[in-house]
Amino acid sequence: MNAPLGLIEGYYGKPWNWQARDATIAFLKPHGYDFYIYAPKADAFLRKRWREHHPSDMAEALRHLAARCRTVDVRFGVGLSPYELYREFDADAQSALADKLAQFDAWGVEYLAILFDDMRGDLPDLAVTQTEIMHWVAARTKAKRLIVCPSYYSDDPVLDRFFGKRPANYLAEFGSLLDPSIDVFWTGEEVCSREFSPGHLARVTDQLRRKPFLWDNYPVNDGQRMSPFLHVRAFTGRPASIRTHLSAHSVNPALQPVLSRIPAVSLSESYRLGDAYEYGEAFLHAATAVAGADLARKLQDDILYFQDVGLERLGRAVDRLRRRYADVDHQVAREIIAWLDGAYKFEEEIA
Repeated sequence: MNAPLGLIEGYYGKPWNWQARDATIAFLKPHGYDFYIYAPKADAFLRKRWREHHPSDMAEALRHLAARCRTVDVRFGVGLSPYELYREFDADAQSALADKLAQFDAWGVEYLAILFDDMRGDLPDLAVTQTEIMHWVAARTKAKRLIVCPSYYSDDPVLDRFFGKRPANYLAEFGSLLDPSIDVFWTGEEVCSREFSPGHLARVTDQLRRKPFLWDNYPVNDGQRMSPFLHVRAFTGRPASIRTHLSAHSVNPALQPVLSRIPAVSLSESYRLGDAYEYGEAFLHAATAVAGADLARKLQDDILYFQDVGLERLGRAVDRLRRRYADVDHQVAREIIAWLDGAYKFEEEIA
């Protein structure tokens, strides 16, 4: 059985609106996307304020989104980042976490992700404590699939630089202690990996004692370094052969919800076509499906500006591009104009 394909809304910055989520989930379902996980970093009620209930309007919107997912046969998930819970998992923390899990059950969460990423990790017994928390959660959730993101979710040394040096043998210890029914997120050799090879994934499978649940950080474009670019090219570096090495493949999208659909569709094409996949043709096919033939050709003509030159180096091309897309009545064009106007720019880098 092929690993399922899905979307994890796990970026920093301004989150999508509810209509964009609903529309994107429905659009991607016919292209083979079978799950959606709500986990935007901007939702404080899933992060540093995780012990608090979501405001009533947000909770109602999430219940509606869960129902919409069920209608189109997409598994609905939530990613909870209980900030540094593993530093003091006492009775108060357990009570708050049990309350949160009950909320998720009431919403109809099917995929539950507990995320220990982007938090300090150079602590004693990190793997032991985190796996104990996961087993505690497993005994109290009704979710059909439980996933954990370890504190060190990539080989990338940037994690050690930001969050402290990883404990020796952390990944292997984490995998050996964790119940085999629980999935583990992995982003690859880098936080934003350019490619995934069967050899790399086989090694990680051996360390984790299970196939990794891929958290693919493309086409995400958050942060000071990436937000000046629009990641619209078709996927490369993900040969169809990796699917047998994965328990699932989740795509972290860009800040632009409709533009994100273009690479998302191309990944489905890559898996469908295998060795016959051509990323240039896949881009044009996906862009046409998302934006129509005329706008797809415009995007193809301007892709170097969007993905390689970037907003900060466009110079006079900004005005030309703005004129080119200003009169196009399509959300793709509106997202491009907003990007040109700096609406997605980050002032500070993220960890």
